[in-house]
Amino acid sequence: MRILGINAVFHDPAAAIVVDGTVVAAAEEERFSRRKHGKSPVPFSTWELPEKAAAWCLQRAGLDVSELDAVAYSYDPTLVDASLDGVDAGGWEKLRTLYARRAPEFLKTALPGLDPGIVRFVRHHVAHAASAALASPFGDCAVLTSDGRGESESSVLGEYRDGKFVELAHQSLPHSLGLTYEAATAHLGFQRSSDEYKVMALASYGTPRFLPELRELVFTTGDGGFRTAPIDWERFAPARSRDDEFLPEHADLAASVQRVTEEVLLDLARWLHERTGHTDLALAGGTALNCVANTRLHAEGPFERVWVQPAAGDAGTALGAALQLAADFGEAVEPMGGADLGRGWSDDELEAWLRRADVPYERCADIAETVADALADDAIVAWFQGRAEFGPRALGHRSLLAHPGRAENLERLNDVKGREQFRPVAPMVLEDRAPELFSRGPVPSPYMLFVHDVAPQWRDRIPAVTHVDGTARIQTVSREDEPLVARMLAAFERRTGLPTVVNTSLNTAGRPMVDDPRDALECFGSAPVDLLAIGPFAVRRKGGAA
Repeated sequence: MRILGINAVFHDPAAAIVVDGTVVAAAEEERFSRRKHGKSPVPFSTWELPEKAAAWCLQRAGLDVSELDAVAYSYDPTLVDASLDGVDAGGWEKLRTLYARRAPEFLKTALPGLDPGIVRFVRHHVAHAASAALASPFGDCAVLTSDGRGESESSVLGEYRDGKFVELAHQSLPHSLGLTYEAATAHLGFQRSSDEYKVMALASYGTPRFLPELRELVFTTGDGGFRTAPIDWERFAPARSRDDEFLPEHADLAASVQRVTEEVLLDLARWLHERTGHTDLALAGGTALNCVANTRLHAEGPFERVWVQPAAGDAGTALGAALQLAADFGEAVEPMGGADLGRGWSDDELEAWLRRADVPYERCADIAETVADALADDAIVAWFQGRAEFGPRALGHRSLLAHPGRAENLERLNDVKGREQFRPVAPMVLEDRAPELFSRGPVPSPYMLFVHDVAPQWRDRIPAVTHVDGTARIQTVSREDEPLVARMLAAFERRTGLPTVVNTSLNTAGRPMVDDPRDALECFGSAPVDLLAIGPFAVRRKGGAA
């Protein structure tokens, strides 16, 4: 079976292709259009499709659109509760539903030759569940999804049993952890459905002093569900505009919202474990990108192992819808082998780009050694290697790298990227060295979706990646799965004694992560980056530190 998955309804439009139960490719539209999140998260943008991502997925699979057996669309408009117009759509819910119903015809226009009769609607939260459980290394397991909303619900709890999804509970709208967190995000002066991770980072600077009041408004109900009452955020902190200063109560509100979210998720996980007895839990939905909450689930929850889909947000439903449809058709579904599911280029193609750009470059005997030298010299390195990552995290394919032992590199990188200074950057570390430096979170942690406590004896040695609360959102690197990155880390340790480097996404504020060679050259040309490591080639900034 050849199945194309599509996410297009809310935000982060994306496409994925699954052939005979194996994930071949997946990519977000923003990486092609260079428009952050692909489109605005408003009801009347539902007609906007991941046209370029879908066309590339087909190309990667070597398929013509006429050869597809099915298209899985990660939203079922027949399940929408028409009474929910005021939940988040501001009176536009009927238009969103209309556009979703017409998706087969829109897709026919976007992908000429497509038979609209092969389009199948997949319930949004089932697509989330499949993107977690079916893509995980676990096989049958418990699964918990949570986000802003689907058709008429915001969370589903269940299990996969013999490869089939069994729902045990769901939470109907308007109650939603995701929408509550989004509302706090907007109140704190950030962009909702985009900047929730900034609230998580800001929370570390506050104390959860509003938690008792929030517990009265956001709480579980003992049956796999929860309640989220309307919240007067002004009770806790004044509304903040984008350019306003942060007040202590803003950080305290962020800490309180973060804590109550963690507590609800822990309660839901305990309920789910009691009903299933599974030792493994798979997570997806936008809430599953909250790596602080994920670590509490791992450290304090009842499951022995917790796995989070690397594109856990709505983009991942393109993958999940395709996987679920494959399972429904009786296909044996293979776990995803990694997040590097996007575009890649051969060395010859990369060199052609460099020649076309007319920039001086060198082909290195070993780019890992060249980069280790530059990082040890305190250079900032743009690292462009292999296929692009699917999901919001840079995982050693489209990364900005720096020396973790220089505290000033946090401010330096935030300046390069145009980010708020309270936001942390992350370390990548060899998997077999991680337990020496980091604890509490799971190891391996290849997708940067958990936080770990930095060992006290290491905090002063790697200050650039140690957050104000003594934690770090690590990426562990397997020598087998990521040999080039592992070789670079080992070479850097030989020079500095530090087995970790700073890793943040290769982009600047408001721009999607770099995806193709043109993006890499444009970012290198416009930002104060010292060296671009693109395939085996090094491009140095004239007079730079490298």
